[in-house]
Amino acid sequence: MAGFEIFLDDLPPVKTKAGWTRPLLRPSPFQPVTRDFAFVVAADVPAETLVRAARGADKALISEVQVFDVYAGKGIPEGQTSLAIQVTLRPVDRTLTDAEIEAVSGRIVAAVEKRTGGALRG
Repeated sequence: MAGFEIFLDDLPPVKTKAGWTRPLLRPSPFQPVTRDFAFVVAADVPAETLVRAARGADKALISEVQVFDVYAGKGIPEGQTSLAIQVTLRPVDRTLTDAEIEAVSGRIVAAVEKRTGGALRG
């Protein structure tokens, strides 16, 4: 049998290195907004390149980007692929207006087109 006693006031402070810990999670009281986009890109373009381009369009608002569909076949030119992504916008200080959502959507499309050479699928 063993016993022990811990004095919580005497514990040393936690040592952390910058960049090794995640910031404290502060959930937003505002509803997230999701938008789907499908881009036609060259078949050799990695999906990660497209995801990073979309995420970089607005780092403050975009909380998540996921690929949910990859398609090549009828309706897509030879040597190209359709990559569909879902983008989650998570505002922290207010509810987004339709105009703000459209502006972010435009920046996402522009960033992906510039980085991948692809085009929004119509």
